[in-house]
Amino acid sequence: MPGSRPETTGSRPEPGPLPPPKRARLEEHEEETRLRRRAGALGRMARLGFFGAEDTSPEAVTFHGHRVEQSSQIVIPRISPGPLRQVVRRLAMAIGVLLFTTIIVWLDRDGYNDNAGGSLTFVDALYYSTVTLSTTGYGDITPASEAARLVNIFIVTPARVLFLIILVGTTLEVLTERTREQFRLSRWRSSLREHTVIVGYGTKGRSAVQTLVSRGVPHEEIVVVDPDPRVIEGANSDGLVGVVGDATRSEVLRRAEVQRARQVVVTAHRDDTAVLVTLTARQLNKRATVVVAVREEENVPLLRQSGATTVVTSSSAAGRLLGLSMLSPHVGRVMEDLLSYGQGLDLMERPVVKAEVGKAPRELPDLVVAVLRGHRLLNYDDAELGALQAADRLITVQRAEG
Repeated sequence: MPGSRPETTGSRPEPGPLPPPKRARLEEHEEETRLRRRAGALGRMARLGFFGAEDTSPEAVTFHGHRVEQSSQIVIPRISPGPLRQVVRRLAMAIGVLLFTTIIVWLDRDGYNDNAGGSLTFVDALYYSTVTLSTTGYGDITPASEAARLVNIFIVTPARVLFLIILVGTTLEVLTERTREQFRLSRWRSSLREHTVIVGYGTKGRSAVQTLVSRGVPHEEIVVVDPDPRVIEGANSDGLVGVVGDATRSEVLRRAEVQRARQVVVTAHRDDTAVLVTLTARQLNKRATVVVAVREEENVPLLRQSGATTVVTSSSAAGRLLGLSMLSPHVGRVMEDLLSYGQGLDLMERPVVKAEVGKAPRELPDLVVAVLRGHRLLNYDDAELGALQAADRLITVQRAEG
């Protein structure tokens, strides 16, 4: 009605549109929350038995299936004898020093006085050596001649010091072990840059490590993360640094220095674990290349949205290779050869050299199958490819060296 004021009771002014940066951050946060909820739902369904038996078999035990402490542990490989061997070796050295001293004293037995009277027997020499090396010194047997005293000065006394060092060495080693480990860990952290983090050291993880090592990646630049201490022991045996812990936790990945890694390989046994690990790794490192192995094809888009650079569907890829081998065994053999580095033919990536700029891929001596131009992967016969550019990278098939 004219002259009436608009009704305002119980109403609020509608908020205006958010600025683009805030809206983008809000959408990104909502998307990440949705991905984490979906991954958590997948994990709960797996624990309730909604997945097949192959996902709950002992070989398919994942990070959620292990009871892992919240704190993780970094294990650096080292070559050292076992504790029993060290004890036996130290005991043998102590007995050797004792027998050596006993023989020296017994050979010069005429230069010693025994308060009990009579000449020294071998047992007396052993007794004297024992109480002398252990710094007990009852005084019932003493060196009397000048030669015996010189033997005590230049032979028995150094033997006593050596004997004590051997016996106390075990205690000193225990006391200094922690200091040495802290020093080695600090030196490892300071030298670790642009490395590769392997999450999961099962069949896929081991194969990934073997491929990296065969391509010339040093063992020192590979860090394995797994919740099972026995698996990490196996990684140490292979010369790799291991971190014991759940890779879905950011503190565990920080111990693996994932924030400074060049690439991260995720080979979890379940897709929900792979999603959480990928989200955590991408949150800590925005620039790293994250390669993820999944079991189900339908989870590939989810992994890409989680931040994975490359997603490999292990079960589908194996099935396609099996089908191809059935239709054409020779083609399947060639594909297997290409996937095995160092044997027969290898797929290689290399930059374009100066002499190749402006040429077509088919004009090169190497067999070019694809060209990486910027962020686009072009097949060798792509109409948009044209002449090669200086910034291009070539995917070629070459004969394995050696």
